[in-house]
Amino acid sequence: MTVSTVPEHITTGAPHGRLGFRAVPAAGVGHVCFAAGLAGLGLLSLISGDFALAWQPVPAWVPWREGLARISGILLLTGGIGMWWERTAARFALVMTAFLLSWLILLQVPRVAQAPRDVGMWLGFSETLVLVSGGWAIYASLAGVRDWCSAWLASGARLAGILFGGSCLVLGVSHFVFTAATVGMVPSWLPYRLGFAYLTGAGHLAAGTAILLGIIPRLAATLEACMISSFVLLVHVPGVTAAPSSRLQWTMLFVATALAGSAWAIAKSLQSTEWARQA
Repeated sequence: MTVSTVPEHITTGAPHGRLGFRAVPAAGVGHVCFAAGLAGLGLLSLISGDFALAWQPVPAWVPWREGLARISGILLLTGGIGMWWERTAARFALVMTAFLLSWLILLQVPRVAQAPRDVGMWLGFSETLVLVSGGWAIYASLAGVRDWCSAWLASGARLAGILFGGSCLVLGVSHFVFTAATVGMVPSWLPYRLGFAYLTGAGHLAAGTAILLGIIPRLAATLEACMISSFVLLVHVPGVTAAPSSRLQWTMLFVATALAGSAWAIAKSLQSTEWARQA
């Protein structure tokens, strides 16, 4: 999967450093996908006046729900775009990470607490946790040491990797628990779709285990990122093409894009480790 290199300078015609803006130099594929996915979700919320379906399960009884959904959309769209610009990238990465953490605490944790044996509840929790860990890793790669708080947050890339690894285990288990739904998402032109459902589930489990145990974590995270990116290209892009008016298909595409971005960001955060252990 390739992404065009972001131009080093994008200006408004004003001298750089005054009114001009400069895109983040050498923005990684994780940074690009994460920001694009969140911005896309924000645009959908602004258009629909609703939250991101199962990924933002705000109860129907919440007052001013439509207005809150549009505010959420503005925040996601602004944050996603803001992450592209060098002067604001770290700040908006932190804001997006905090906002995603609020999804986790306010929306996903209560669902897990109400049904702790329901793998579906844990799946929603884990997908959101992947986004939080990805945002944290991106912030850690961008933030300078300005004070003790920023230094502490920027040093948390290892913890972000652990959270990501644990989430991968739940993603893997879900493929075996919700086998029929997983098979339904495998492209129809692929042979033995059940086998692919089990294979990708095993891939999530293997990646999560390797990352948590520190066994070739860089390679494991990179392969996990490749697999999630393949889901975007083989499942969600065709889904949007087949049903361009479906908000569900667009939501799944943007969520999957942000998840892929998170995985690439975690892989990048492990770039100082060896691809494989030396004999």
